[in-house]
Amino acid sequence: MQKFTGISSPKTVAMVRHSEPLVHCITAAVSMNLVADGLLAAGARPVMTETANEAPSMTGIADALLINLGTLSTDAVHGIPASVTNARERGIPWVLDPTAVGVAPVRTRLARELVADAPTVIRGNPSEILALDGTASGRGADTAHTPTEASEAAYQLAVATGSTVSVSGATDLIVSRRQQAQFDGGTPMLSRITGTGCLLGALTAACLAVEKSPMSAAHVAASWLGTAGEMAVTRSSRPGSFKMHLLDALDELAEMCLEATDLPDQESK
Repeated sequence: MQKFTGISSPKTVAMVRHSEPLVHCITAAVSMNLVADGLLAAGARPVMTETANEAPSMTGIADALLINLGTLSTDAVHGIPASVTNARERGIPWVLDPTAVGVAPVRTRLARELVADAPTVIRGNPSEILALDGTASGRGADTAHTPTEASEAAYQLAVATGSTVSVSGATDLIVSRRQQAQFDGGTPMLSRITGTGCLLGALTAACLAVEKSPMSAAHVAASWLGTAGEMAVTRSSRPGSFKMHLLDALDELAEMCLEATDLPDQESK
């Protein structure tokens, strides 16, 4: 029988499924569909707009905010800072995903400015985390480094900002000023489809909406996506079918966690 790594806190997943948090996602155009479908499968509700005229207002009604710099537009350059300001003023947790920093000058400058605003969680691959402090130049959305190589940079970033830093890779590393955790599961197939890193950022935001500890929220999100990936790869043979089964597995895991807790299901709410 296939064994899966498992979710670090089933109750947090159950709370996401039960409370249906609204997550405002300013995210990469190439991954918007997967992010939206993944959040819906998890039980959360996505809303997506990046314009300076609307994005801050949408943030104000959301339970959490995701800032992903994957395909940064001119509108987003103006909409993102205002959205972050609104989130901070209202105490709304937010995730910064500094996609492709280091190689692109506009997003690199913006990412470093946003880091100074102390995101609740900074989530990136090892090269992106290293690029935030100038240690590495980055190579787009891919990584040329391992989480272990980025561990010291992640810790220094956590100390400087007070943020929790989530470094994704073969082993996901989650670091704060005082704690460190890791998730050793998942599957290489997660890197064969576009947007799973973006989806991890969105799941982290959803978990932050129901979980007070950023450390726990980031760990749960990593284990949720990783375990869903492990389940999906046993049911698929290629990236296309894997993507479909990944969404099914996110939904299945959320349902299982809800049934295993004392939280009421949707029909009894």
